[in-house]
Amino acid sequence: MGPGGGGGGGGGWGRVSFHFFLVPNVFPNIILQFNPNVEIAMQFRVEFEDPSTADVVIHLLQQQQTGSLAAVEQDSGYDSEDPSNPAADIVEVGALYVHSQVLAQCRYFAALLSERWLENGQKSVDQESKKEKPIHISLCVGVERLQESYVTTIRLLYSKDFAGVITNVCTALSILPIAAELLYDDCISACVRFLEAVPWTKEEERQIVQLVPCLQLKESSELLSRLIPPKENAVEDMLNGLVYTATHSHQNGAKVKAFVSRLLSGHASRDTVRLVLEKAFGNSLRTVKDSVEEYASPNVRGRHDEIEALQRQNLHAAVVNGRHLLWIVERMIELRVADLAVMEWSQQGAFTANLKRAFGDDTCSNIAPGLPAIVLRSTCGLASAVAAGSVVASRQVRLKLVKDWLPVLVVSRESASSANQNKQLHLELEDVFLRIILTLPMADAQKLLQQCLSFATRNVEDCPHLVTAFNIWFKRASQGTTMAQGSTEPEQG
Repeated sequence: MGPGGGGGGGGGWGRVSFHFFLVPNVFPNIILQFNPNVEIAMQFRVEFEDPSTADVVIHLLQQQQTGSLAAVEQDSGYDSEDPSNPAADIVEVGALYVHSQVLAQCRYFAALLSERWLENGQKSVDQESKKEKPIHISLCVGVERLQESYVTTIRLLYSKDFAGVITNVCTALSILPIAAELLYDDCISACVRFLEAVPWTKEEERQIVQLVPCLQLKESSELLSRLIPPKENAVEDMLNGLVYTATHSHQNGAKVKAFVSRLLSGHASRDTVRLVLEKAFGNSLRTVKDSVEEYASPNVRGRHDEIEALQRQNLHAAVVNGRHLLWIVERMIELRVADLAVMEWSQQGAFTANLKRAFGDDTCSNIAPGLPAIVLRSTCGLASAVAAGSVVASRQVRLKLVKDWLPVLVVSRESASSANQNKQLHLELEDVFLRIILTLPMADAQKLLQQCLSFATRNVEDCPHLVTAFNIWFKRASQGTTMAQGSTEPEQG
């Protein structure tokens, strides 16, 4: 039967109007265009797998190795055992009796069948009135796919029951590549819509990642948006947001911080984590410095109560952001990405000068008694990383770190309230500073050790770290003198 022909015999065909247009790079010949809003199967009252009305037989063939979509149309009988048959090396696993007007919903079949109709379009009226033999089409089923998936996809051409058939991810993934091969647009859209809307298991996501990008479907953009970030630095932005939330969260703060800490420690890219923490460190340090500077060097005039209220506000901001800073420093040390933090901490001459004034002020001790401990814990953490070798700092950085922060420790020790509250912290930081001092040249160590005399106690046994440091320095000095004398003695001839 040719295009536009009337049905006769037992064919069960209605009248169909065909329009043809060329589609480059898809099929080199002609594709049949149809109205997608027409329910084809109902209009022609044909049923799936009805041999009495079928004008097309689809043979599902299984290749022994790898398979791809193939179509072979024959004017007469089909014999897969015939050696002359180009498909003789594959095995038939099923046959489907279908209708060309239903298959036309797939652009693949529409193109294939329109080619045949064009070739036979010059038939006479008498020839057209005779019952035609069915068209045979072979579909090669890939070894990695199921025969049932092909049957289900072609059955959907009749039922259009996408919601009833595509009920889980497994079914959608089995149908989608077949619908893509057959260019069955409605089925492709239904599969993609379902996959985009439902959760995936880990294995299902792995399959989707492998499958969908290879299909290159225009309908898959929303689906791929679940897999492809909108911009290259999306991971960094996410981690920035998590760190900010962890440090500024007021409810369940400890739980949030513990969770974010675990995410940071398990993240694959240490460089990304480094950038995120360095950014957070810089922001928090800047805020703490500004708050302490506003308190230590106020540039305001007004009533005493107004100035005191402003001082309280500045100290409160310093304490809150100091806690944020301490958590960030601890994460940087834990993840061994504290190099930049140590360098910046050693370059805070103005900051340490303001801290000395604040820690020596009774007002600060009354309003923000916890501020010295917060600042000194950050200092102790970074200095400990240097002393332990976790951060390999240059001589200049080590010298500046002790030189600028040692006076802050001394002032904190001399404050009665801080000395009582932070005694153990003071001892720990004293020991760390002494260990760093002993890594410096003898001349620098000599000057800094003299500034550590405030660590001394009436009972020498209570400051063994100080005694040990001086003993090591004197021992090195004696050895150095001997070594210098030995190097200047003339060689014996």
